[in-house]
Amino acid sequence: MIGQVSPPKWLIDILAAYEQVLSELFWFIVGFGVVYLISQVFLVPLATQVVRSRNRNNPTIETATKTYLRVVLIGFATLTGIIAAGYGRILSESAVIIAALTFALGIAGQQVFGSLISGMFLVADPDFNVGDWIEWPGGEGTIEAVDFRVTRIRTPNHETISVPNTELTTNAITRPYGRNRYRLTEQVYVAYYEDTERALLELQQIATNLESVLGDPAPNTRIVKLGENAITIQAEFWTENPRHIDILTLRSDFRRLVKRHFDEEDITLAPPSAQLLSGGVTVTDRRSESPASNSE
Repeated sequence: MIGQVSPPKWLIDILAAYEQVLSELFWFIVGFGVVYLISQVFLVPLATQVVRSRNRNNPTIETATKTYLRVVLIGFATLTGIIAAGYGRILSESAVIIAALTFALGIAGQQVFGSLISGMFLVADPDFNVGDWIEWPGGEGTIEAVDFRVTRIRTPNHETISVPNTELTTNAITRPYGRNRYRLTEQVYVAYYEDTERALLELQQIATNLESVLGDPAPNTRIVKLGENAITIQAEFWTENPRHIDILTLRSDFRRLVKRHFDEEDITLAPPSAQLLSGGVTVTDRRSESPASNSE
């Protein structure tokens, strides 16, 4: 009878090590998964509903609450998984690991924490809300969401850009609208010899006849500058909330109408810059080798 051959000791040690690793991984997944699923199914929807019921006119707080709560709960679920895997005692007793984590967070997390704090300030600002149209030194657009690190903004070209929260809190933000209205300002340059009053009236009429322009407040025009070669006149008119209007198309329509209408009314737009020349010109006749001079 042939005896049974037992596996070598080193193979048994490897299998035992893998068994321990798989066991620890299993309990980590169980601990993380239970906390994460409970938080996503129950805690996040419940907290969002409470915030929505108490802040119906501020969707920014609702969006930020959902984002920040998810981040906190993911961190808590990760910690729960580590403890379930049996590493809780090691983390609590190892000064080296704690020091390493503190150093890593201090170096790599400065910008993240700065963006988080900036985002909290933006959320707390009652005049900074999802759906508002804003302008800042880097562009303009409609606020779509305030996230953990960035604010998502939809531009007039219907592109979504992610702007760091720190950029919005450290720069001036302009809100060029009257809540549900947006003011557009367009400048036109006309020649000095034209009837400026007639040009102002025509410009106001063009703005009034545009379909998307509001009648209240009514469009107005004014002279803003007497330039070196032309007079600068300006039209101001209001339209609906930029979320519902294509601002670039509206500006283009206005400029096209100004060009066409001014051509029909024989109103000259800004002529080319005039240049005054002075000096002398010398002409040499090679046949007689006698120079002639003519000055203007």
